Amino acid sequence: MQKTSKKNKQAVAWCKQRTSLPPAKTKEERQVDFVELLPPEVSFKIFSELDLPSLCNAAMACKSWNCAIENSDCLWKHHCLTVRAICQREIDCDRRNGYSWKVTLLRNYWKGKVKHEWLSGKYSNIHSRCSLPEKSMYPMDADTWGEILEAELER
Repeated sequence: MQKTSKKNKQAVAWCKQRTSLPPAKTKEERQVDFVELLPPEVSFKIFSELDLPSLCNAAMACKSWNCAIENSDCLWKHHCLTVRAICQREIDCDRRNGYSWKVTLLRNYWKGKVKHEWLSGKYSNIHSRCSLPEKSMYPMDADTWGEILEAELER
């Protein structure tokens, strides 16, 4: 089982303290939250099984889940490495520049989707800019467009 870093344990403890109910509420009145009940390692294991849209939705479910997910960079790593299959140079550059896994994922997620569609030939037979779907363009650097153009020339 993966060890939880001291920073993650502190973040979870802080979140529990911040999201706890006022003392006037009894235990019976409180809703049961597995993030509060289970050890952090178990909660992180559960969250790590979610796909990216589900993880983002879980982060919006309640304050304790949001705090646990947002403060656990390791939950974002797997999804970021999936995008790395398409955007290796971009992901590696962001990581060298000190970006967290979550920020790296946010910076490259849509770029990876658009780049994958271009590289797979989805837009090879487009005759004008008007024929392109709205989400087919994304700000990319010259090297990325160079990769896409090379792939088009090879087709």
